Amino acid sequence: MKPEILIFFGKNVQKKRKLAGLSQEQLADAAGLHRTYIGMIERAEKNITLCNIDKIAKALHIDIIELFKL
Repeated sequence: MKPEILIFFGKNVQKKRKLAGLSQEQLADAAGLHRTYIGMIERAEKNITLCNIDKIAKALHIDIIELFKL
């Protein structure tokens, strides 16, 4: 069973990515991460670090807190 926080966070990343009109690959490139890693985050398969959360927020041009809001 996947932790609820990972599911919530992954869905938020996916939602923000789609709102920005980015593919997983485009987001990964902008954040300096691998495309498969972004997919694993969105599917709640990875327990992401704060450093990588910051990279994703910056790549999406949003405040980090936006990734934790309902």
